Amino acid sequence: MIPVLLILIPLISGLISFFIKDVKAAKGWALLSSLVTFAISVAGIWIYNQPANLHYDAAWLPALGSRFTIGLDGMGQILCLLNAVAMPIIFVSTYRNMYQNPGAFYALMLLTQAGMMGVFLAYDCLLFYFFWELALIPAYFLCSQWGGEKRIAVTFKFFIYTFVGSLLMLIGILYLYYKTPDESFALKAFYNVVLTGNEQSFMFWLFFIAFAIKMPIFPFHTWQPDTYEQAPTAATMVLSGVMVKMGIFAVLRWLVPVFPAATEQFSQLIIILSIIGMLYASLIAIRQDDIKRLIAYSSIAHIGLMSAAIFAQEKTGLQGVMIQMFNHGINVIGLWIVADAIESKLGTRKFSQLGGLAQKAPVLAILFVVMALANVALPLTNAFVGEFLMFNGLFRYNIWMSAVAGISIILAAVYSLNMIQKIFFGETNALTEQATEARSNVQWMLAILAVVIIVLGVYPQPMLRLTEDTVNTILAAVK
Repeated sequence: MIPVLLILIPLISGLISFFIKDVKAAKGWALLSSLVTFAISVAGIWIYNQPANLHYDAAWLPALGSRFTIGLDGMGQILCLLNAVAMPIIFVSTYRNMYQNPGAFYALMLLTQAGMMGVFLAYDCLLFYFFWELALIPAYFLCSQWGGEKRIAVTFKFFIYTFVGSLLMLIGILYLYYKTPDESFALKAFYNVVLTGNEQSFMFWLFFIAFAIKMPIFPFHTWQPDTYEQAPTAATMVLSGVMVKMGIFAVLRWLVPVFPAATEQFSQLIIILSIIGMLYASLIAIRQDDIKRLIAYSSIAHIGLMSAAIFAQEKTGLQGVMIQMFNHGINVIGLWIVADAIESKLGTRKFSQLGGLAQKAPVLAILFVVMALANVALPLTNAFVGEFLMFNGLFRYNIWMSAVAGISIILAAVYSLNMIQKIFFGETNALTEQATEARSNVQWMLAILAVVIIVLGVYPQPMLRLTEDTVNTILAAVK
């Protein structure tokens, strides 16, 4: 029943939120819903060894051979937890932000959460596609209605990219459906479908392009920086912290095990593209003068490493990817919270207009340094374990590719330390002289994230243990 509640609570709460007109009531309702969802997600991990409570199956579209089959494995647990953790942190940290028609804004945020939960839980491919679209559609409206000055053009670009990807995936899903012996959308049926080499290659690219756009990886990434810059910060946190993980998750669940021969055939090409994206995005990040755009390009670089580690098909690398999906979400949300706090206080995100903020907001400076160093994967932070495992998997696949990809570590240190220096150190100017400490709600949320970063950096074993069975299942399907 737990998987059902993880979807139903944000879904029903979101629908109710459309009818709430009072600002405080809308914020309070969204926060309450997200806290309940978080509690249920934690309960799911607590009873992880009781499979009967973590799977649900019911008739949905019997005429089409599709069932409402959902469940939680280790990878699903981690991503549902990330989704559940992210929302209350986002709602609290942006609590003072004002939105026109707040009921609709929070309704769309909750519906996005419900859609993402469904993606991480679905064991039926048509159901997976349904939730994939349910997560994306509210995101379009969030960006187009509450975004920046260029929101319409940017949202249209976002829509075109994701629409094309979704269309390709739907074609692939229907083709596989007709190739199954009993015309079923079930995950096991897709795993057991028999395809020729040419069929595997063609289907592989239909699915991969859809997932690569969502991650995104080079060269399907160009929608991301503009969308992150123009979207309202709360929506940006959802997009970069949680939604991009849909693409990585889908590769692990619906691509690699379904098309093992094609995965082996095209793995080297995709790893090369991923490494190019890592270096390209890191170099572009160094040149940025806008906090949001730097974080956006940094995210592309980190996702590129996850993509490369997946297609290296090594156990250590895959475990690194699974825990890094959670860790990257935590770290990037922390960075966005600081970016929003600075913009709210000073009205700018430009490095060239900032400086010396550590003198005026020392607590914010300390917490931001923790987030930035975690983004660099400094030892004793959460990202170190995931990146070490991913580079280990890539090293086992090809030492030279691993060495080239490792350059991104140096580049990440450059743009992250530059960001710290330009925002918080040096002399204050006429603008930053008027700065004050961040609000208490922002400080508390950043403090919670900092504790998570350090705890998972020191003791990652529970997450590694949670994902071990899922990694073994994927490798067994491929090899």
